[in-house]
Amino acid sequence: MTDLILTASNLVKTFSQRSGKFGMATSEIKALDNVSIVLRAGTTLAIVGESGSGKSTLARCLLQLQPLDSGEVIFQGENLAKLSAGSLRSMRKHLQMIFQDPFASLNPRMRIGEIVGEGLLIHDMGSRTEQQSKVVQMLKRVGLSEADMQKYPHEFSGGQRQRIGIARALVLQPKVVVCDEPVSALDVSIQAQILLLLKELQAEMALSYIFISHDLRVVRHIADDVAVMHQGKVVEQGSVIDIYQSPTQDYTRNLLQAIPGRKHATELHA
Repeated sequence: MTDLILTASNLVKTFSQRSGKFGMATSEIKALDNVSIVLRAGTTLAIVGESGSGKSTLARCLLQLQPLDSGEVIFQGENLAKLSAGSLRSMRKHLQMIFQDPFASLNPRMRIGEIVGEGLLIHDMGSRTEQQSKVVQMLKRVGLSEADMQKYPHEFSGGQRQRIGIARALVLQPKVVVCDEPVSALDVSIQAQILLLLKELQAEMALSYIFISHDLRVVRHIADDVAVMHQGKVVEQGSVIDIYQSPTQDYTRNLLQAIPGRKHATELHA
């Protein structure tokens, strides 16, 4: 079995919600209810489920962008939830995120070269000349050019902006990348290009992905393993082939039956 690179155990995250006529009453929503997942090195684990199932909360809690109420996230032998702010900051170069909205996640006042190179600057990775060289190499690798360094986000299409987001995450040469609905805002034809790019980069850079998605058509083309979430719980986990061909839970079966062209869903690697 492939070595595990990240393990999350019994994650709990609760949010308070005001309700009632004057917002005086409060209720608790358990966004994560004892969630446990494992990510095998060099593979893609897809987290799937409907809107509100807890997928994006899980993504942010795995990277400690939101604090957990309880539970452990173990990466390279360290429990991320217990690290000091300084230790967590230094660990972040190994744990990166590609966001859903490629426009909202890019600073409109910064040039592309600055956006992609910002992480290198923060983590003091190399001289300025070396940093610039890495930025150029990564932009070219994702299908952009050196001249694009001087442009601003609004000068690019949605697909190009997502390539910039990928370059920003991968220029640090991370080990784990959380992809939070990275193609959901893109046209179907562009989705296919971005998914292919992500798979190529994974093979080249030995990356491990956690791929958050509500779209099971997308998931079956990129995932090795799948965890199905419903109301803050993981209700089913397994290999992508087992989940698509032999789901054990009614909720998973319902998700699969909702896929357009379901009869082709078993053609996983055609």
